[in-house]
Amino acid sequence: MLRLKKFLMVLLVSAFVATGLSSAASASAINAKPVRMGYLQSDLHQLASWVAMEKGFFIQEGVNVEVAGIFKSGPEEMTGFAAGGLDIGYVGEAPATMAVANKTARVVVLAQVNTEGSAIVVGKDSAIHNVPDLIGKTVAVPGHAQVQDFLLRKALVQHHVDLKSVNIIVLKPPEMIGALKTAQIDAFIAWEPYIAKAYNAGVGRTLINSSEIWKNHPCCVLAIDSDFLNKNLDKAKAIVRAHVRATDYINANPEDAIKIGVKYTGMDEETVRLAMKNINYVYVPSIEGEIEYVNFLNELQYLNVGDPKVFTDKFINTEILQEIIKK
Repeated sequence: MLRLKKFLMVLLVSAFVATGLSSAASASAINAKPVRMGYLQSDLHQLASWVAMEKGFFIQEGVNVEVAGIFKSGPEEMTGFAAGGLDIGYVGEAPATMAVANKTARVVVLAQVNTEGSAIVVGKDSAIHNVPDLIGKTVAVPGHAQVQDFLLRKALVQHHVDLKSVNIIVLKPPEMIGALKTAQIDAFIAWEPYIAKAYNAGVGRTLINSSEIWKNHPCCVLAIDSDFLNKNLDKAKAIVRAHVRATDYINANPEDAIKIGVKYTGMDEETVRLAMKNINYVYVPSIEGEIEYVNFLNELQYLNVGDPKVFTDKFINTEILQEIIKK
């Protein structure tokens, strides 16, 4: 009986100490210089960033994160990095790759954010029923060299469609549904929840999901400014821990995650629920996937990277992530 009492006392003291340490870390984080974060506007791929903020995971891990920019496209967000306005960002893997390869920004990928979650959308009553039907049509992408631009071009190549036979233009995703409805464009490719929104609005239907173009393709990543990483390793580790917790939370608590998605996208629950079915929330990066990205971007002459594997080994750093998930 005495031993049991001593054991219970040890448990209580341990819990008290742990709580005290956690509270102290949170208090310290609140008072610390904030880490400046960016993400894409209404991009449900980046749900983990919102969950980490809503659930207090950043603060609990001892780091104060503030939103320093909400961007309409990946290249725009990479400009934020280049200008020195961001420390970390949830951003598409392709624009991050382009910026680093072209030496316009210095970032490192610490974790994956999602795979899949995009689609080519055509009008609800469109006569376009397969990828070759896009010949002679106008298709909107969020930006050149973005993940969606890559996927569209990959789909055209897979279906033996000459890239020059399709008129590819740039539109921001919030403008795409209206342009499709008024027949200014024949199709668009975007990230969720714009695909689900087009469907629920009765404007569009999915021609082909990105999972059919490239199964489990990498999409968005957690990127960090290289100088910030070198000077703030502990903060970088805390950020990755919070991201892992947020990703696990989404997969374990989808209903609550949907509510957070509604809050940050401003879209209705039905649209967010439908959109999330098209997205895989993960945190382990695909090295092979990035090498394929670089190879294809080289072929399109967007890049001129000598050895894609050497580039990828420098671009993606999984050491912090592996250290965290092994514990």
